[in-house]
Amino acid sequence: MADTPNIRFKGFSDGWVRQKLGEISFSYSGGTPKVGKSEYYGGAIPFIRSGEIAADKTELFITEDGFKNSSAAMVEEGNILYALYGATSGEVSRAKLKGAINQAILAIIPNPGYDAEYLMQWLRNKKQFIINTYLQGGQGNLSGAIVKDLMVDIPGTAEQNMIGAFLNNVDQLIILHQCKCDEIRKLKKYMMKKMFPRNGKKIPQIRFAGFTDNWEQRKLGDEATGIIAGGDIDRDLILDKGRYPVIANALTNDGIVGYYNSEFRVKAPAVTITGRGDVGHARARNIDFTPVVRLLSVKSDHDVFFLENAINTLHIAVESTGVPQLTVPQLAKYELFFPKTLEEEKEIGRYFCRFDQLITLHQRKCNEIKEFKKFMLKNIFP
Repeated sequence: MADTPNIRFKGFSDGWVRQKLGEISFSYSGGTPKVGKSEYYGGAIPFIRSGEIAADKTELFITEDGFKNSSAAMVEEGNILYALYGATSGEVSRAKLKGAINQAILAIIPNPGYDAEYLMQWLRNKKQFIINTYLQGGQGNLSGAIVKDLMVDIPGTAEQNMIGAFLNNVDQLIILHQCKCDEIRKLKKYMMKKMFPRNGKKIPQIRFAGFTDNWEQRKLGDEATGIIAGGDIDRDLILDKGRYPVIANALTNDGIVGYYNSEFRVKAPAVTITGRGDVGHARARNIDFTPVVRLLSVKSDHDVFFLENAINTLHIAVESTGVPQLTVPQLAKYELFFPKTLEEEKEIGRYFCRFDQLITLHQRKCNEIKEFKKFMLKNIFP
């Protein structure tokens, strides 16, 4: 008998059992047609490799001859695919297409009475345990024998179905919000190409009604009231929470690495620009802040959201050896197009600010659901 989980769906109270995966499923791996045989490749059969177990398409296709003259094996849509080799070891998914698999994938087909989605989610939840136990936490190869010997916690069929469907619904919500994020980012990128002048033009292709004047090209250094480089963090003052963010040269967590409670260096509004590594990413800041080393800050009389997006349209090429670095003098030399009126800047700034708000909303939802799923995985399985 196995332990029972902390959280169960209403109506289920029977005990769980522990069984070897190999005893409740049939599994097999494939093979690779001989490389160099052109007649084996370029056919109509999708050839699924370990990095593609969750994908709905493949890069490689093999021919009927390639399939027949190799140990490649076919899988059906919905089969469990388990990655055995290399960097993807321990990854698991349900096949999203019919195709052939190679030796780096173990296909798992549950016996009657065992739910494929439940088993896939159980394996996914146990990934770190499997890696730590059989690969000592590092990269390496698993084997079909190892996977088939795993002891799986099993409830009755109806409860398996309920758990599998529930976790699949959570996954679909995560995918939905992530897709929304990606779609909005793509639309924003497209609109930035249309709403800022390009290719020597003095007006953008798309404008808000009522604006017809030509835009003017000017150096950022001439338009800024100040461009400064960030400094060192005062470790004695920095807090996990506080009034004034301390912002580093980073893209994660909006660059925020902590807070000061009683002081700041830059009065908002301002725009920060990453100055080292992945350089040139601008971000509007509407809260007084302190920039850290390698982060540049621009103060101006222009609309802060307009300026953020205008800078992000630039192709900033840093001519230096080693890690790319953008300096204050270099940034000041870049030329931007500005509309004649501040009103047009504000319209454009508000428009792109709404994109950012939607992206943030869906990304936050996505992250919240991921955290919810982590919690449920810890409690819905023993």
